[in-house]
Amino acid sequence: MVSLVEFYQLPAPLFETPHGFTRSILFAHKPLASMSKADRVRACYLHACLRYVTRQPMSNSSVRERFGIAEKNASVASRLLNEAVAADSIVVEDRAVGTRARTYLPYWAAPRDQPPEIA
Repeated sequence: MVSLVEFYQLPAPLFETPHGFTRSILFAHKPLASMSKADRVRACYLHACLRYVTRQPMSNSSVRERFGIAEKNASVASRLLNEAVAADSIVVEDRAVGTRARTYLPYWAAPRDQPPEIA
């Protein structure tokens, strides 16, 4: 389901667990500019999860592709990544790498000896 949401550039689904069962809420297409901060962070987090399980790095470039952001607007993707890092949804994989070449992991995939980076 998450890979199809990514493919069609839809807002990330919302997963809820009321009363001992899991409910997935799917959303219709919404332009990036109309997404709330929570929607953007959730989409970045699920993008990081999907990239992690497919053994592909999450980067500024992959976020631009995910959200349909033009390369000339790379700063928009950087802002989305910073929002997700600040929300502790994703972490920088290697802090020694410069910002242009950084890759990101879902928070639960971070090495245990490295606390999450605060943007």
